[in-house]
Amino acid sequence: MTVRSLARAAAVAGAAIAVGVWSSGGRGRDLDAEAFQAVNRGHGPAADRFFSGVTELGSWWASAAAAGALAASGERRAAARGLAAASVTWVLGQEVKGVFLRPRPYDADPDGARRMIGPPQGTSWPSSHPAVLLAFLTVAGREAGLSGTARAALTGLAAVVGASRTYVGVHYPSDVAGGLLLGRAVANVWSGGGR
Repeated sequence: MTVRSLARAAAVAGAAIAVGVWSSGGRGRDLDAEAFQAVNRGHGPAADRFFSGVTELGSWWASAAAAGALAASGERRAAARGLAAASVTWVLGQEVKGVFLRPRPYDADPDGARRMIGPPQGTSWPSSHPAVLLAFLTVAGREAGLSGTARAALTGLAAVVGASRTYVGVHYPSDVAGGLLLGRAVANVWSGGGR
């Protein structure tokens, strides 16, 4: 790992914390709640099915299953490093949740949030699902030698999973943004800044 890549990872982690601080009070919290309402209100049965169907792709268990498939295909190093990055991201996310202690949208506004899945454990900021998925996909994709286009598509998948967490009512948009930044920061540390 170079000093430059470590500085890049620290800057991304700092941006994640800035998002958490900004959305914790005042105008930031109000804008976040408005954005939550716009996404969470629902956009029809097809969108409900889609977002409910993809949301758990960000779970640690989904990363473990993907690592198993990668290992079975001969990409053992990519599988092991990707799962290790996902695991570190999950643990770090749980620790940060304990610092911010932000209530889930359905706890903060029981009448204004549409929760479509069972209540997750832990507090709201940051969202672990997109963080874990982005860390796994970034590290595994780099290790497997995927093209920049393929890696960009995988980043898009993590963003969709992040959006699903707001859509199904368990996270604010800033939780998702913070999670994606946290996942990217860990992936940058794990991969030395990447290619």
